[in-house]
Amino acid sequence: MSKLRIGVVGAGSLSESHLGAYKNNPDVELIAICDLIEERAQAKAKTYDIENVYTDYHEMLKNPELDAISVVTWNNTHKEISIAALDAGKHVLCEKPLCMNHEEALEIKAATERSDKKFMVGYVRRHASSAIVLKEFIDQGKLGEIYYAKASILRRLGNPGGWFSDKSRSGGGPLIDLGVHVIDLSWYLMGRPKVKSVSANTYHKLGNRSNIKSLSFYKAADYSPENNVEDLANALIRFDNGASLMVDVSFALHIKNDQSGVTIFGDKGGAEVEPNLTIVHEANDIILNSSPQISNPHFEFGEAFQNEINHFVNCCLTGEDPIGGIDDGVEMMKILTAIYESADKQQEIVFD
Repeated sequence: MSKLRIGVVGAGSLSESHLGAYKNNPDVELIAICDLIEERAQAKAKTYDIENVYTDYHEMLKNPELDAISVVTWNNTHKEISIAALDAGKHVLCEKPLCMNHEEALEIKAATERSDKKFMVGYVRRHASSAIVLKEFIDQGKLGEIYYAKASILRRLGNPGGWFSDKSRSGGGPLIDLGVHVIDLSWYLMGRPKVKSVSANTYHKLGNRSNIKSLSFYKAADYSPENNVEDLANALIRFDNGASLMVDVSFALHIKNDQSGVTIFGDKGGAEVEPNLTIVHEANDIILNSSPQISNPHFEFGEAFQNEINHFVNCCLTGEDPIGGIDDGVEMMKILTAIYESADKQQEIVFD
C-alpha cells in the first residue's frame, strides 16, 4: 500500500490538528500547505517538513503528486475549494460545516457525482470512543427504537470574534459552528432519519461581550469585536420516522457555567453520550445506569480527531466509503438552513 500524499488548505489554528494527525499516520506523506498568508504557510511547512508552499489553492491542485486535501478554511470557501479539488481528481476531507447552506451542499454533491474520489465531512464527534461504543449498542438493538434526543452546547462567554462572528464568512454563529457537532452526533446515533419539519428561534441580545474581562475565551486568529451572528439558537427537529430532536446552542448566555450534553432515548433504554458515556437500561424490573469501562468515556478531541483522520486516509487508500460522506453533509445543511429560515420567518418549516 503506497502512502497517501496530502495537502492542507488553510494554515490557521485548526490546521494544527489536521497536520499533527496526518503526521502521526504512517500511511501519509504531507507534501503541500496553502494559505493566503504566505508567512503562516511557511511556518507550518517548516514545522511539519512540507516541501510545497502555496498561496493559491488552484496552483496547489495542479500538483500531480497530490492525492488528497483537507479543507480548513472559512466556511464561505468550503464549496469552491471542495468542488475544485474533486474536479482536479483529489480526495477531500472538508471541515464542518460542509458549506454555508443547503443550496451550496447540493452543488458539492453534484461534484462528487462526477468524480470517483472520496469526500468526507469532518464530523469529529462521530469518531470519539464513546460514540463508537454507543453506536454498537444501538446497532445491536440494545436501546430499541430511538425516538427522542436532546443536544446542547451552551457557552456563557464563547464568541471567538473575527470570521466566526462575521456572517458573510461563517454563515452564522453558534448554530453552524457548535450546533452542527451535537445535531450531527444525535442524528447519527438516531439512525440518520430524514428531516420532516423544523421550528426554531435565534436571538441577538448580547453580542461578543468583549467588555467582559474576568473570563478568558478562545479568539479567532483574526479576532475583532465586530459581531452580526446570533448569540443563541434553539430548535425542535422532527423526522420522518416520528423521532424528534431538541437542540440549543450559544456563544453568549447569562448562565452559571458552560454546559454541554447529548442524550438519546429509546424504548428499551437510553444513553448520555456527552459529557460522559452512561447507558440506561432495565433488568429484573430495575433501572440500571451503566458506565462502560473505556479509555475515554467522554469526548476527547485529540483521540477523536486522530480517529477521524485515520478513517479518511484508510477510505482513500482502500476505496471504503467514509462515515460522514456527502449525503450526510447535504442532510445536515438542510437542517441547519431550515433552522435559520424558521427563526427568520418565525414559522415552522415543513418538508414534503
